[in-house]
Amino acid sequence: MPFLLGRTRFWQRPRGVTTYYAHTFPGDATRQRWQRLKDHAAQVAEQARQYAAPFGEGDRAALAGLLHDLGKYGVLFQRRLCGLERGLDHWSAGACLAKQAYRDAGLALAIAGHHTGLPCGDAETLRDLTLERLSTQHPLGLRLTEPDPDQTNLKKLVQRLLEDGLTLPRPGVLPLRPGQTAADMLDTRMLFSALVDADYLDTEAAMRADDEPPRPAGLPLDAPRLLAALEERLAELACEESLPPTTRALRADLMQACRAAGEATGPLWTLTAPTGSGKTLALLLFALTRAVCQPPARPIRRIVVVLPFLSLLDQTAEEYRRIVAAAGLDPACLLEHHSLAGTHAAHSDSAARQLTENWDAPLILTTSVQLLESLHAHTPGACRKLHRLAQSIILLDEVQTLPAPLAVLTLKTLARLTQEKYGATVVMATATQPAFDLLSEQVREAGNAGWQPQEMAPPPLRLFERSKRVTPHWHLETPTPWATVQDWLRQEPHSLCIVNLRQDALTLAQALSDAPGLRHLSTFLCPAHRRAVLEEIRADLQAGRPVRLVSTQCVEAGVDLDFPVVFRALAPLDAIAQAAGRCNRHGRRPYGKLHVFLPEEDRYPTSAYQRAALLTLSLARENGGHLNLADPATFRRFYERLWPYTTTNRAELREAVARQDYPTVARLYRLIPQDSVNVVVPYGEGPALIEEARQQGITRAWMRRAQPYTVTVFRRPDGTLPPHCEPVNLRTRHGAPAQSADTWFVCPHPEAYDAQLLGWQPDGGGAEPFVL
Repeated sequence: MPFLLGRTRFWQRPRGVTTYYAHTFPGDATRQRWQRLKDHAAQVAEQARQYAAPFGEGDRAALAGLLHDLGKYGVLFQRRLCGLERGLDHWSAGACLAKQAYRDAGLALAIAGHHTGLPCGDAETLRDLTLERLSTQHPLGLRLTEPDPDQTNLKKLVQRLLEDGLTLPRPGVLPLRPGQTAADMLDTRMLFSALVDADYLDTEAAMRADDEPPRPAGLPLDAPRLLAALEERLAELACEESLPPTTRALRADLMQACRAAGEATGPLWTLTAPTGSGKTLALLLFALTRAVCQPPARPIRRIVVVLPFLSLLDQTAEEYRRIVAAAGLDPACLLEHHSLAGTHAAHSDSAARQLTENWDAPLILTTSVQLLESLHAHTPGACRKLHRLAQSIILLDEVQTLPAPLAVLTLKTLARLTQEKYGATVVMATATQPAFDLLSEQVREAGNAGWQPQEMAPPPLRLFERSKRVTPHWHLETPTPWATVQDWLRQEPHSLCIVNLRQDALTLAQALSDAPGLRHLSTFLCPAHRRAVLEEIRADLQAGRPVRLVSTQCVEAGVDLDFPVVFRALAPLDAIAQAAGRCNRHGRRPYGKLHVFLPEEDRYPTSAYQRAALLTLSLARENGGHLNLADPATFRRFYERLWPYTTTNRAELREAVARQDYPTVARLYRLIPQDSVNVVVPYGEGPALIEEARQQGITRAWMRRAQPYTVTVFRRPDGTLPPHCEPVNLRTRHGAPAQSADTWFVCPHPEAYDAQLLGWQPDGGGAEPFVL
């Protein structure tokens, strides 16, 4: 069959006139190692087909692979490979063909963005996606790959592709339909993901040196062996004599409920279970049980565990590594994708780094930021791994940390993944379930069925009633002076005080610096420092030594700490309940004590946080000055009152989705505020990294190594930073002009970082928001 474009008929027969190349090879003047363009296109097409097949888009992905470098058939691009040209756009030709001949907006956007990122996909932008317009008004100031007067001659490029021995499918006849919904955006990102991962891998293989080992192949999910090892671990924990029988019985009931849910059907679940009930392993039990029970025709390919805090990730990874080892599996089965992962020897080599780039592993442990921001990203690097989520189980723990303004869009995207097309299972787990089902009508759109999850732990289990281990004391009549809080802590040798602001934690810790066993935890401490402090705290608590911990919310969600007494500044109800989870966590005492107090200064991290905290205060006063933290109905009432007065679908985001504006969605969808920078501090390996940055500039690899030694510092209202933040440059090639790294700074001054107690020492002058 001929291929038609306009009135020109192209027959699919090779005529072998010229050899076209996709990539050169360093030092090869003979071109023996140069990659031929037809080989690159064919190999990317086949690999992309395989990546997109699990969600039914294999043919579209293969076509994207064939067309993504169509512009490289241009004369100017072939000259560029010889160093004779520069500043060329080789991707828009394929995008234009996808739009004009195949009438496929998503395909056109994926091809157009495979180097520079997905563009806006509204009707106006698509209308302007023509070689004629790009030849005179290119947004990046680039030229097309054919010289004048043929630079807009798409037919000539297609002719060369066909003469090179490649075959294109019959063009489409349906009208071009721009996307409109969050589901449409995810569909395009998934296609984009399959294309860019295939492109990156084929290019990497073509550029690999003879003595360089090939990229390691991802391992399959061996669910039966992992499940057997997990069951052995659960049996071992059930015999732990230090736990009271009531706690062991509660955990056993929760595990059985999760087994039953794993054997059931349905793609959308919640797990609402008390703190200290074993949610971490219960979630894995559900996932592995479901994977074992899944029909072979559409198997579960991987399990993705998502947590909000690095401290949580660290302790979870330790438990999961134990299970992988007990199963006798390769440690590479567990892939950790977070900033502290590189500090473990098993993840410090280049093989692990390569697997991290595209999540080619069966068991993945990552952060909320990494997963959720990638699902709403537009760049190739961030989206590359997304195709791996098809036929996966996604376990999101501590979901109460999701910022409310992002809730509806997040739920829309996750709901799309659970549809038959992608076959994913999503679980939302927490002790304080945010009642997202109340937002179901806002979530529902073409492409998803709203948000109506099933609960794994049925009400008859009475988990919260049975796990009541804390007696709350509410001090909400009048504000409590900080001096009184200091006295409370001095009187309790084993106590935890959680406040809302980093500056408050810092001030309180300074005032108590002479108290025995004083510790301080906040994001003023770099991640490696926080990890070391947590290890010291656990050791001291185990040995019965005094521990007085002053902290921000970074210890609330899931961190395995157990104090007999906890003090909590007024906060949203879910945060107070999470604080209670650090009190008598394992039920080794009859009851722990939780004191909730009204701080003397009415300061909160954000207006949304303040609104939720004041709602908690209002509910408590309506209920005689207290609330029942052991009753899930309390939290239901809280969210029924909170959601109508909270922005759960940010207007700017909603409008950006309506016009399919991928760059704007990516810019607005941020779990961590963008008015912050990373500062490498003089702790641990920090001084060596600082000196390297000052002498040589920084690279992506340097950033990965530096993450454990960074603190997040917020810009002042005037855009400036506190003292001691020294700018650094990106590392450039010899002779290239220096370029500043806008979001990375170093602190070479030891006096600005207290490695013993306080961490980063800002210059004072007001509160800084807490960072997830």
